[in-house]
Amino acid sequence: MTLWLTRIVPSPSSREARRDLGGSDQGIRLHQRMLQMFPDGVEGPARAAFGVLFRAEESPHGPQILLQSHLEPDSSRLPGSYGSVETRCLDALLLNLHKGMVVNYRCVANPVRKPGTTSREAYGLPPVVALSGNAAVEWWERQSNASGLEALHINAHPLAAVRGHQGSKGPAAKQRIQHARTQFDGTARVLDVELLREKLATGIGRGKAYGCGLLSIAPAR
Repeated sequence: MTLWLTRIVPSPSSREARRDLGGSDQGIRLHQRMLQMFPDGVEGPARAAFGVLFRAEESPHGPQILLQSHLEPDSSRLPGSYGSVETRCLDALLLNLHKGMVVNYRCVANPVRKPGTTSREAYGLPPVVALSGNAAVEWWERQSNASGLEALHINAHPLAAVRGHQGSKGPAAKQRIQHARTQFDGTARVLDVELLREKLATGIGRGKAYGCGLLSIAPAR
């Protein structure tokens, strides 16, 4: 499977880009914007059909959006003057992975746990509990192992949660979305190449439609 990575540097003069990146519903707006670059009329959820994963982050030169997909996106479907767009194929990176290789990684994820019925009733817990601090780090260690990686160093940085309504009208306007987010950075050793390739393609954890789950790696120097 071919993976494409697209880097979008939003233009400060673009009203649409400023709106997409502003506010706690950034992930919801960007979800809609990213899908604009792919064909309409697919069967089932478009995000899954095209393997769309994304995240917005700060770079040394300002904000940027990273988009990963199974199909090369059509940037001409973005609003005019939205920003600069650069797409490259990740085949070489995927082919060069090998067991024992040390990589740098980054992933903005939604670390959570789902308490059992007994714990929920005893302590009045919700169905899904967001994790932070050491609990989030331990969650990432488990996720790393399940992704074919041995985390050697972990830096966990909490980010603002994604909050908002799924849509502006109809039933979607009544469905509220909330995903706590933590950015994980560090170094890891590759333990299982095929498992890692699978997780790079499918993402990690919950909230993938709203800017969580994209795992990025690069050979450590």
